Amino acid sequence: MKYAGLEPQPCLDHATSMWSGGGLSRNARGKEGTRWVHRCCVTRCVTQYDVAARQFSARLDAGVVDRLERRGARSGLNKSRLAERYIDEGVRMDDHPGIVSRDGPTGRLAGLAAGPDVWEVMGALRATGLEGDEAIQATARWSALTVRQVRDALGYYSEYPDEIEERIDRNHGAADEAERALA
Repeated sequence: MKYAGLEPQPCLDHATSMWSGGGLSRNARGKEGTRWVHRCCVTRCVTQYDVAARQFSARLDAGVVDRLERRGARSGLNKSRLAERYIDEGVRMDDHPGIVSRDGPTGRLAGLAAGPDVWEVMGALRATGLEGDEAIQATARWSALTVRQVRDALGYYSEYPDEIEERIDRNHGAADEAERALA
């Protein structure tokens, strides 16, 4: 079955069908240049991203593989997808001490280990209307964070601005929708 010229491909996250398209698509396994547009699970994910996947093999302890399989069964993700997520998040945490990844109502979020999500810190920083160290100091005072925590969030934002901007935009959209509903 075709839809708007696109062939159905397996959703690698949720093991159901989705539409894959784009002139650069090579196959259904997420190889380089594949554009995934999730349509299978509107309530769980509404994502669109370009995947430039490369093959990587690793030998893992049997206990690690067992835990990946059990976690995958609970979360609906296959063990390869989980392993990729854990590796990516682990590298990000090594690169940005003080930042962790955690589940949130809209998916995985980057946040301060002992504090709010990075997008919330960045929103507060912008709301100060200040720049540079003055903005950092004001954000720390207003949010009861340390200057180090604000700088940690800012460092993460500087490397992943699109990810954080998406969360900020999503929050603004939800706030606007709530205001309209109350009016």
